[in-house]
Amino acid sequence: MKTILATLTAAALPAFAFAQTVDIDTAAGPATVQVAPEKVVAFDLAAVDDLDALGVTLAGVPAIAPPARLADALAGKPTVGTLFEPDFEALAVMAPDLIVAGGRSQKQVGALGQVAPTIDMTIAGETLVDDARARVTAYGAIFGREEAAQTLLDDLDTAMAQAKAAAEGKGDVLILLTNGGKVSAYGDDSRFGWLHTALGLPEAYPDLTAETHGEAVSFEFIADVDPDWLFVIDRGAAIGQEGEAAAATLDNPLVAGTTAAKEGQIVYLDAASLYLVGGGIQSMMGTIEEVTVAMKGVAG
Repeated sequence: MKTILATLTAAALPAFAFAQTVDIDTAAGPATVQVAPEKVVAFDLAAVDDLDALGVTLAGVPAIAPPARLADALAGKPTVGTLFEPDFEALAVMAPDLIVAGGRSQKQVGALGQVAPTIDMTIAGETLVDDARARVTAYGAIFGREEAAQTLLDDLDTAMAQAKAAAEGKGDVLILLTNGGKVSAYGDDSRFGWLHTALGLPEAYPDLTAETHGEAVSFEFIADVDPDWLFVIDRGAAIGQEGEAAAATLDNPLVAGTTAAKEGQIVYLDAASLYLVGGGIQSMMGTIEEVTVAMKGVAG
């Protein structure tokens, strides 16, 4: 692989020396990137989401069972490895102008950078909305689609404002992720915390510990907290894993006794959008719409 990488690097880099460039913000800090790269590979699903929203066609994508929201964006595209294990030989043959990595592929940024110019566009959970906005702005600058990017961000602001208005006075929320028969809860400083902070959803239990994989909780905990709403993310459904579905996991007397269950306010969110494509602009818009529709369905 080292020989392939060295050959590609020697052949590709001189061409970029004469290309028009733009400075953008990335997860690793400011970076200078070629403007309007023609052959682009993305190893981050949020990036695939954003680039699809901007009308950018990708030359290579990771091999993954496509989430419904990204099915069209991934359909028919050459695969170049997985999110965790890029196919460096295939990439060397393809010779992309730009590789976009991040999130689950973040650890591969250094190695990918030996193949082609690579940017780390990881979106951090605790700063998800700000990072998501910055990524859309950066892609707009790279591909000369600044106006389209600004329109997407304006639409996001409008959607968040509508969700806040719909949620006003509708009660508190506990966010749960199920994984088979296990349940974890997420607070406002977690990877799903933007649902609280950006959409104005009060926390049913403000003392949750911020963890990448949430804080493991029991059904007794859920009953004691007694949230007005349960927002549920089914990890198994998100990754296409067979096993107990979220609805079955939560089908027990302790959960049934909560206000959320009694009032019909258990909302099963599109898990793939949140778990796999977190921070993608279209994914966020879809989740916000789900929250808004749910909240509008009850009287304040």
